[in-house]
Amino acid sequence: MKLIVKFNLVLCLIFAIGFAAVGYFTNRLLQRNIKQEITENARIMMEAALAVRSYTSTQIKPLLETQMRYAFLPQSVPAYSANQYFAQLKKKFPEYSYKEATLNPTNPMDRANDWEADIVNLFRQAPDLPEQVGERETPAGKAMYMARPLKIKDAKCLDCHDTPESTPRTVIERYGSDNGFGWKLNDVVGAQIVTVPVKLPVQRAKSVFAVFMVSLAAVFAVLILALNMMLFYLVTRPVNQLAKVANEVSLGNLDAPDFAASSRDEISDLAESFRRMRKSLVEAIKMLET
Repeated sequence: MKLIVKFNLVLCLIFAIGFAAVGYFTNRLLQRNIKQEITENARIMMEAALAVRSYTSTQIKPLLETQMRYAFLPQSVPAYSANQYFAQLKKKFPEYSYKEATLNPTNPMDRANDWEADIVNLFRQAPDLPEQVGERETPAGKAMYMARPLKIKDAKCLDCHDTPESTPRTVIERYGSDNGFGWKLNDVVGAQIVTVPVKLPVQRAKSVFAVFMVSLAAVFAVLILALNMMLFYLVTRPVNQLAKVANEVSLGNLDAPDFAASSRDEISDLAESFRRMRKSLVEAIKMLET
């Protein structure tokens, strides 16, 4: 087996092991980073929703108090404003979904289902838990979610959620007197939940991973080509030329031209040693002939 073949086999083996190791760790890192990025986006969305809720509660609701005596206006409800904000956002980011899941809501559309109720109860049992991130199985595949507790921090919220008697008449006419009451200050009554399919971060990670691995393979290919050219011009070709001259001398052709080494490296040292050996051989043959 020729030297260049052995060299390429060893080089390809080393690159294959390195390529597999880099691919494995890069894929894991990309998956983790992209999930962290999506989680951070969810946090930003939740903060925006809280800002909309606060704006509605402090600036919109007081302006509508007079009209609320005659007709219920959902625009005065912070949860309604947050949901409307996300409805607009969802047009550009359809992968994300948002819900303010509540155990005992005034509006039945906000009632928590089984898995959402489990998250709300988790926050109720651990009041100091700031958020919960996890994955769950859905009919469409795995979904990633991030949740934060909804806690009653403003006593004004109890105007519509304390007792039916203290609730504005227009709210009772709209939603009835059976749900959404009995809330207490500092109680966790629900949870903000942002959900996104796991396939979204996986697809992003795969896309970045594919580009990275193709680029890495291209770098490896160029590097192997460059090393092969260096091996050929600096080692293989000079050694083959020197071997050809040595073969001529071994067959008795003492007039074969010397090998001209243009570099000052190990090949040059080998050529110089061969010239001295050849000179000594010629001198020895002349002595035998005389």
